[in-house]
Amino acid sequence: MTGVAGVEAEPRTEPADAGVLATLRATPAPVRALLAGVLVNQLGTFFQAYLVLFLTARGFSSAQAGWALGVYGAGLVTGLLAGGALGDRLGPRPTTLLSMAGSAVLLPAVLYLHQYAAVLVVVALVGASTQLFRPAASAMLATHTAKQRRVMIFAVYRLVQNIGATTAPLLGALLVAVSYDLLYWVEAASTAAFAVLAVFLFPRGGGEHAPQSGDRGGYLPVLRDRRYTLFLLAMFLNVFVYVQYVAVLPLAMRSAGLTTGWYAAMLSLNGFMVVAFELLMTKVTQRRPPRYVAAAGFALLALGHSLYGLQWGVAAFVAGTVVWSLAELIGGPTMFAFPALAAPEELLSRYQGAAQAMYGLGTVLGPVCGVALWLALGPPVWWVFGLTSLAGLAAAWFGMRRVGAAHES
Repeated sequence: MTGVAGVEAEPRTEPADAGVLATLRATPAPVRALLAGVLVNQLGTFFQAYLVLFLTARGFSSAQAGWALGVYGAGLVTGLLAGGALGDRLGPRPTTLLSMAGSAVLLPAVLYLHQYAAVLVVVALVGASTQLFRPAASAMLATHTAKQRRVMIFAVYRLVQNIGATTAPLLGALLVAVSYDLLYWVEAASTAAFAVLAVFLFPRGGGEHAPQSGDRGGYLPVLRDRRYTLFLLAMFLNVFVYVQYVAVLPLAMRSAGLTTGWYAAMLSLNGFMVVAFELLMTKVTQRRPPRYVAAAGFALLALGHSLYGLQWGVAAFVAGTVVWSLAELIGGPTMFAFPALAAPEELLSRYQGAAQAMYGLGTVLGPVCGVALWLALGPPVWWVFGLTSLAGLAAAWFGMRRVGAAHES
C-alpha cells in the first residue's frame, strides 16, 4: 500500500487552458450531476443553522439547545468517518442514496418529538446521515476527473458549497416566517431530490475497490500512512483557527466598540473575495506543488489573525480579514483536493473521510476552545491563533512533501 509517502510525482503536463470552463467541459455527466445535487442539497440545508432557535421556540432551555448542537457536531464527525468506510466498500451511488434517504426520513422527525432524550438521538442521527455521502462524493470527483484537473474541480465543488451555504440561511429565514414545519419538510425534500439525481445519473458501479479480506474497512490503513496523519493534523489546525471568524471575531469587534454592522461587513468581504477570486487563483495554484500552496495559505492565515491583535481599530479588522481571506482562496482548494492526490485508489473514500472528519472536528472544537481562550486572554488570543497556524504550516510542509517532489528540486 502506498500513501502520501509513496505518491509519485507527475511531470508538469497540465494543459494551458485548465481553467473552470475547460475543466467542466472535460468532466463526465456523473460529476456534473454530483455538483448539481450538492447545490440542491446545500440550498436546502437549514437544520444546523436553525436548530437552537427551533428548540428554544419549542420550550427547551438555551443550555439544552447548546448541548443538542454539540451532539449534532459529534454525529457529523461520526457520519464522515462512517461515510469514508462505506464509500470504499459500496461506492458513491449506494452511499449517497443511504445518506439522502436516511436524511429525508430523519429531518422532519424532529418536529414530532417532545422528549429531550429522543430529540438528542434524532439530532445525532441527522448529523451523521447528512454527512455520510461526502467522502464518497469527493472520491467520485477524483476518480472521474483527470489528475491534473483535480484541484480545479475541487475548487468548483467548494464554490457550489459556498453558494449554497450563503443562500440557505436567507431561504431558511423566509420559511421560518411561515413555520418550522415548512423549514424541515423543505430540507427533507431537497435531500430527496439529491437522491433522485443519484439514482438516475450516478454510475451504477462502485465498491470495486472494496476492502480485502484482511482489511475490514477501518481506518488503520490510513493511520499507518505517517505523512498523511501529519496532513490530517494540519487540516484540523487550519479549521480550528479558521472558524474563529464566527466565534471570537464578533466578540473582539464588540469589545473594540464596533457595531454588529461592521462584523457583517467582514463576513461579506470574505464571502465576496472567495466567490469572486478563488477559481481565478486556483488556475494558478493548481500548477504548483501542494506543499508550497498549503504553506502560503497557512502563513497568510497566521498573519491575518495576528493583525486582529493590533490596536488599529477597524483598520486592523479589515486588513486581517483581507489577509486570511487570501489564505482561504489560495490554500483551500489544494487542501481539499490533496486527499484525492495522495490516496491509494482502494482507500480513496477513507482518505477523504479522515480529512473531512478532521475538518468537522475543527468546526466543533474551534469555537468552544476559541471563546474560552478569548475569555482568558483577551485580544492577545489572536497571537495564539497565529502561532497555531504556524504549527499547521509545519505539519502540512512535512505531511505533504512527497506530492510534487519532482518540482521541488
